Amino acid sequence: MSTPDPAPFLHSHQFNEGNPLAEKNTLRAVIITAVMMVVEIVAGYTLNSMALLADGWHMSSHALALGVSAGAYVLARRLATDRRFAFGTWKIEVLGGYSSALLLGVVAILMLVQSIAHLVHPAAIHYDQAIPIAVVGLMVNLLCAWLLKDGHHHGHDHGHAHAHDHGAVHSHSGHDHHHDLNLRSAYLHVVADAATSVLAILALVGGRFLGIGWLDPVMGIVGAVLVAQWAASLLKQSGRVLLDADMDAPVVQEIRDVIAEKLPSSAITDLHVWRVGKGRYACILGLVSDQGLTPAAVRAYLSVHEELVHVTVEIARAGAPGMVFVPAGNVLG
Repeated sequence: MSTPDPAPFLHSHQFNEGNPLAEKNTLRAVIITAVMMVVEIVAGYTLNSMALLADGWHMSSHALALGVSAGAYVLARRLATDRRFAFGTWKIEVLGGYSSALLLGVVAILMLVQSIAHLVHPAAIHYDQAIPIAVVGLMVNLLCAWLLKDGHHHGHDHGHAHAHDHGAVHSHSGHDHHHDLNLRSAYLHVVADAATSVLAILALVGGRFLGIGWLDPVMGIVGAVLVAQWAASLLKQSGRVLLDADMDAPVVQEIRDVIAEKLPSSAITDLHVWRVGKGRYACILGLVSDQGLTPAAVRAYLSVHEELVHVTVEIARAGAPGMVFVPAGNVLG
């Protein structure tokens, strides 16, 4: 008896098409940010502006975080065909986003500590020199934000789907879950930088023309709180993906609805759903059925949901030893 040819059933586990434009623009943002970082830190120390110095150190962490994001894109692309990654390399990008969020949190803490210290021990500020530098810093941040925002518009929307008998359904989804968390982390870093630049300008202008010297460190504290909130939000989003906490995603209920509607004489015994790409999910589905149901038929029913790109189906027969049949809509175990 000859060995069957597996070639027709082989398929790729590269569920993420990448984001070349975002990768290129993130690298550009790294270079621009690093240059401005040096200027602001030197100016902050020289001109004795806490707001300007905080913005400079804030920008330095962003340069590092943007570098992490750029590196994540490169690694995900270069390792895309590495078979050690069971479901592709997309989570390298997510890990980059998570790491950037941690750095963003560290920045918030440093800003808060430095601002409080400067509020307790105020020092003279050279406003006339500090204000123009803060304005240039804001312009740089806006340029980087524009570059990274442009990366969100890059994507491919292939409308094809095909099933494999061993449990895979491949497609490119047009749904709304296409968030690039790595790009979002880079974007939030430059937006946070832009916000602290605005606060620095307001503080410096207030000190220069209204004589409100304490406004400089107070704006630093406000900026720290704002940055901390963004960091917490990004940590929550990226951490959710890394921990496969997606069993409350809409697609999970959609799977249950399909089984209940199309296979009323079957019941779900096991269900696991997790993200393997931007808006793409893998699924392991266990069923018990009292009819001659096949995995191929189940995958055909589920193929209407294009976000399911890798589906594995296991079927147990009702009436088998130790098996108790329960109508569709219930879950065993």
